[in-house]
Amino acid sequence: MSEKIPQQALEGCKPEIDYPCVWQYKVIGMEQKAVQAALSEQLGDAPYSLSESRTSRKGKYISLNLELTVHNEEQRLQLYSSLTAHPSIKLVL
Repeated sequence: MSEKIPQQALEGCKPEIDYPCVWQYKVIGMEQKAVQAALSEQLGDAPYSLSESRTSRKGKYISLNLELTVHNEEQRLQLYSSLTAHPSIKLVL
């Protein structure tokens, strides 16, 4: 049985990420075409792959898997911020 680590022990711990690296986001929205347009708008000419993940039980939300290469932490965090700020995107994980 694994031992639980207290939350306080994890604070300030940052994973070591070697850049550039392939990064994945799960993007959730209400309309697939609107989410795809938002991604295209935010990513511009950057190469990325997009695949369908799932649809909510009642069909109100869709989730897509976004995969792309990020070159540094600043780019990774900026992309997360710009995606979460877009009105067509409800959540980014």
